[in-house]
Amino acid sequence: MKLKVGKTELIIERGDLTDWEVDAIVNAANSHLWMGAGVAGAIKRKGGVIIEEEAVRQGPIEVGEAVITTAGNLPATHVIHAAAMGQDLKTDAQKIAQATRSSLALADKHKLSSIAFPALGTGVGGFPVAQAAEAMLSAVLSHLKAGTTSLRRIVFVLYQEEAAKAFTDTLNRLRGVD
Repeated sequence: MKLKVGKTELIIERGDLTDWEVDAIVNAANSHLWMGAGVAGAIKRKGGVIIEEEAVRQGPIEVGEAVITTAGNLPATHVIHAAAMGQDLKTDAQKIAQATRSSLALADKHKLSSIAFPALGTGVGGFPVAQAAEAMLSAVLSHLKAGTTSLRRIVFVLYQEEAAKAFTDTLNRLRGVD
């Protein structure tokens, strides 16, 4: 699914986040920035341990904050580590929305033009995908409506079909409200 919001293209795709050639992919991180399982583990396996080493040097951070590192061997240029959960690996809609906002702000600070997100908090964090979609897409749409972003392409790359459907359904509903 593709939707144009201002000058930015918002895209929902099914696939592997680690394959995307974008300025930054977002890692579903914990506040200590260790990369173990889920999206973080996949990024570390494919991109190299250098990504985790750079991230950990910048942590720990508060839940809801984000840091940026290089992307090692990944096609992306950077990894934005968005702390959607603490060490207890629990999260909620507010933490996911704040981690999304922090990622977008960091992308703008570094004048990035493209970013790819996973469904934050839905893997290891066990948060319901539909609620994560609501929190993340609402944060992205608010960011885009502010009209001051450097981002021209925001992609949600979702590994599972159910997640892609939840994000597509949520975006259709949210854009119907506006």
